[in-house]
Amino acid sequence: MVKLSKYLMVAGFLSAVTVNAQEAPKSDPSFRNSDKFKQMYDVLATPNMYRTASGAPGPEYYQQQADYKIKVELDDRNQKVYGSEVITYTNNAKESLDYLWIQLDQNQHSRKSLSPLQNGDRTEPALGAQQFSRKYLEERFDGGFTIEYVNDAAGKPMTYSVNQTMMRVELPKPLAHGEKISLNIKWWYNINNYLLDGGRSGYEHFDSDGNNLYVVAQFYPRMAVYNDVEGWQNQQFWGSGEFALPFGNFEVEITVPADHIMEATGTLMNRNEVFTPAQLARYAEAEKSFDKPIVVVTQEEAMAAEKGFSDKKKTWKFKAENVRDFGFATSRKFILDAMAVKLATKNVMAVSVYPKEGNPLWGEYSTRVVAHTLKSYSAHTFDYPYPKAVSVHAQDQGMEYPMICWNWGRPDADGKYTDRVKNGMISVIVHEVGHNFFPMIVNSDERQWTWMEIGRASCRERV
Repeated sequence: MVKLSKYLMVAGFLSAVTVNAQEAPKSDPSFRNSDKFKQMYDVLATPNMYRTASGAPGPEYYQQQADYKIKVELDDRNQKVYGSEVITYTNNAKESLDYLWIQLDQNQHSRKSLSPLQNGDRTEPALGAQQFSRKYLEERFDGGFTIEYVNDAAGKPMTYSVNQTMMRVELPKPLAHGEKISLNIKWWYNINNYLLDGGRSGYEHFDSDGNNLYVVAQFYPRMAVYNDVEGWQNQQFWGSGEFALPFGNFEVEITVPADHIMEATGTLMNRNEVFTPAQLARYAEAEKSFDKPIVVVTQEEAMAAEKGFSDKKKTWKFKAENVRDFGFATSRKFILDAMAVKLATKNVMAVSVYPKEGNPLWGEYSTRVVAHTLKSYSAHTFDYPYPKAVSVHAQDQGMEYPMICWNWGRPDADGKYTDRVKNGMISVIVHEVGHNFFPMIVNSDERQWTWMEIGRASCRERV
C-alpha cells in the first residue's frame, strides 16, 4: 500500500507536468531551466535513501504512526461534543523530534479564527433580512476547541501552544528513532449547524420534529504528518484545503442518546448492545444478501424514535486498523439498510443511513450505488481492504472519511425528485465512496495537492 501510494502520487504529478510541457511553446521562459545546478524539487525531488528517482520508496523510507483511544459524548440537547483521547505516537524517522504538531481543525469555527480574512468576499446582489442579520449584525458562532489539558502518560501537564488550527506540544526530552510517546488530551466544543455556519461536518436541524442529524468529523485533536520532504506538515486549515494525516489504529467509544442510530469508521464491536434483537436478525440477513439491500432499522422505527428525546444514554464502540482518520454520523431519525458485496478476495458491507426525508430516493439507490462503486474501484485497482463503506444522507454535503462519507440529494417534501437530483445523488455517492481509495488508502497530502485526490476519485464508471 505504501509503495503504491508514493508511486501513484509521483506518477500522477509527472504526467501532468509532461502534458503541460508539451502544450507550452518552446519560447515560454517559464518552461526553461536556466540554472544548470537547480535541484528539480518542483518536478521530482533529488533521489536519496528515502525516495528513488522513480518516486518509489527507498531503503530508508518511513511513515510515522499515530494510534488513538478516544472517548466522546455528544450532548444532543445543547449540540456539544465532550472528548478525551490518548494518542500514542511512534517516531519512525531516523532523526529525533523535539516537539509534536497536532491539528485542531475545529478551530476554523472559533470566533477568533482568521479564516474569514482569506476568503475573497464578494458583494451579493441581494440578501434576505435573516441572512443580512447573520452576516453583519449577529455575533459569530463560536465552535473552536476548548482544550482542558494536555498531559503525559503519568498525568503530568505538558507545555503546549495553540496557533489557530495548529497546536505545538513540547517534549520533555527528544523522541528518538523507534521510540513512542503517549499523551492525554481533554477537550470540548460547540457543534456547528453547517447549513448556517458552513463546514464539512456539523448538524442539520429539522424544524418539523425538533431533531438533529449529526455528521461529525475533525472532532478530535489529530496528529499532523511528519515526513522526509517537508518535516512537519503544519499548514493551517482555512476551510478550503483538506487534510494530511498519518495512519494508525483507532479504538473509539461514542456516547449518544439511547434512541440514536449510528454509523462510523471501523468495525462496530458491541452491535448486540446497541441494536434490538429484531435489528440484529435483519443485519445477519444483510450479511448474506448480495443482490439487494436489507432494511435493518426501518422507517417505522425511526419515526417512532423521532417523537421523543431519550434521557438514557448508549455507548457505541468502534475499532479501526490502519486508517488515517475517523468520522461518525448519529441521529434518532436514521433508517439503516445494508447489503454484502463480493469482491475477488473477500466480502465487505455496503451500508446507508438516512432520515425519512431521504426516501424513496435513498432506500432505492444509495446502498446499491455504494456496492457498485466498491466493485468498480476494486476491479480497476485493488480489493477494498476495509470491512464496510457507509453512505450518510446529509443535506448539501459531499465529504469523505475512511469507510464513511456524507452525501447530498434529497427529494421534495412529497417524496418526488427529478432526474437531476437522482443523478446528482448517485454521482456524489460514487465520488465520495471512491475517496476511500484516493486518498484514504492511496495516501496523498490533500492540504498541498488537492487536485490529486479529487481527480482520482472522479475517475469512475457510469452507474
